[in-house]
Amino acid sequence: MPIARVQDLVKRYGDQVALDHVDLEIAEGEILGLLGPNGAGKTTLIHCLTGVIGHDSGHIEVFGQDQRQNLNEIKRKLGLVTQEVTVFEDLTARENLQFFGGIYGLRGGELNARIQETLELVGLSEHDKKLPGTYSGGMKRRLNIACALVHGPRFLIMDEPTVGIDPQSRYNILENARTLNRQGTTILYATHYMEEAQSIASRVVIMDRAQVIAQGTVEELIKSVQSEERTRLEVANPSDAIIERLQALDGVTAVAREGNRFIVTSGVGANNLDNILNVAREEGGLLSVTSEQPTLEDVFLSLTGRTLRDAAEG
Repeated sequence: MPIARVQDLVKRYGDQVALDHVDLEIAEGEILGLLGPNGAGKTTLIHCLTGVIGHDSGHIEVFGQDQRQNLNEIKRKLGLVTQEVTVFEDLTARENLQFFGGIYGLRGGELNARIQETLELVGLSEHDKKLPGTYSGGMKRRLNIACALVHGPRFLIMDEPTVGIDPQSRYNILENARTLNRQGTTILYATHYMEEAQSIASRVVIMDRAQVIAQGTVEELIKSVQSEERTRLEVANPSDAIIERLQALDGVTAVAREGNRFIVTSGVGANNLDNILNVAREEGGLLSVTSEQPTLEDVFLSLTGRTLRDAAEG
């Protein structure tokens, strides 16, 4: 039985559809990457799944229980790492964990043991008596995660846990997630960073514009776009004329632009590399060209005609 199941979920805010008939299953013991640009519906889905907000129609089960009928019981076994840091600035790290652990009914020696274990996991045991205001952004993020972990949740949901932090802190957070998963915690990891989803997730669900547009293992999703070839160009003088001429070439299925860089997608066997290079030289002054192996970014581009970065900024 899945640890969580979402069926035909719909959530609206007035005329805006935030979730459009979303289906999702999360298997016990997996790290499920929820990948998509900002505004795709990831956080809304998480808030519905955890009962932070209600939904208009559809059905949610967590731990085999109807979410609406058993929400309080379900919440006791959930951990939610929010996108915004939600710790008490006037409490030390240890006091924050005492507060959140107490909410879940931990007391005495059990609470103290869980606090120490959690501080060691996130690398804050030597800073436990400091106020969060003295922490770096990455340390605050790790304390935010610790507050969601102190009660030992069976199912951990992490909503964009690495936004705005340094690479070392990001690495530490990803390693924490892997460690927890090896210890038996099921994790839903929402991100708009393709490389995070590709490195951490055993399975990935891609969302865009309030819908699930693809799901599967990383290997399965990448294999689905291996019928295409990808060429990346960098030119000195980018223009709309380059896009128009590239789109007109035989075999080209999509052209995306990132500043002075262009991503040209062609069908396998199109044999149009020379023509692509000629257009780039004639119109924009070719600076570089690379051919890359497919990634989750390519899956998103193939499905939407946009890069994940373009979708996030749009």
